[in-house]
Amino acid sequence: MGKFLDPLADKLLITAAFISLVGLDLFPAWAAIIILSREFAVTGLRLVASGEGNVIAASIWGKWKTVSQIVAASAVMLHNMIFEWVGIPFSTIMIYVAVLLTILSGVDYFIKNRHVLIK
Repeated sequence: MGKFLDPLADKLLITAAFISLVGLDLFPAWAAIIILSREFAVTGLRLVASGEGNVIAASIWGKWKTVSQIVAASAVMLHNMIFEWVGIPFSTIMIYVAVLLTILSGVDYFIKNRHVLIK
């Protein structure tokens, strides 16, 4: 049960944060669309697998993806405050890292679990 609910809770938290940040014009909509699309796609994959009695646990890529998304959202909410004085666009860098890891982890889930979709 925890293998299913924990990733779902992460997805709800991230979804709420990114939708709010896009609404405030603090986060690029294109990045939120990529991130949220992957989240819904992997959730759909998990539901299909669950219907067959399989549980898809979070992978290391999925965990790194979640960390990068939380760091990106936090950096945006802090208005890059920590790195502002040295001129590093940390929040922008983290948005790109989060999008890249989101895509990589999504591809990883679908490749490793293609048997769920292919019959």
